[in-house]
Amino acid sequence: MIYELRYYECVPGKLPLVLKRFEDHALPIWKELGIRSLGFWTTAIGDNDQSLHYMLAWKDLADREAKWPVFATDPRWQLARKLSEPAGPLVAKISNSILKPALHGTATAFAAPE
Repeated sequence: MIYELRYYECVPGKLPLVLKRFEDHALPIWKELGIRSLGFWTTAIGDNDQSLHYMLAWKDLADREAKWPVFATDPRWQLARKLSEPAGPLVAKISNSILKPALHGTATAFAAPE
């Protein structure tokens, strides 16, 4: 099992729109494609209260490489992105990290059921 931590630095004031886009569009497509979300977090205390962090669980890197491009090019997702950005992008910067367990047995607390 590997985990992907994604960070979105939203355009000021656009975080609620990003969250709605995930809830209404991305999550249903992910469910259909078997992409497993472990959770979404916003910053309560820190440098940027317009940031979004979320984590995905993958069986392995091959699982991610098979599913993520299918999602990214899904016509429903492409349309949702286009329609949600009539005044410009909602996200200024995206970064991600692929994480692997470092200590034996510690990652099971985060593993979502299949």
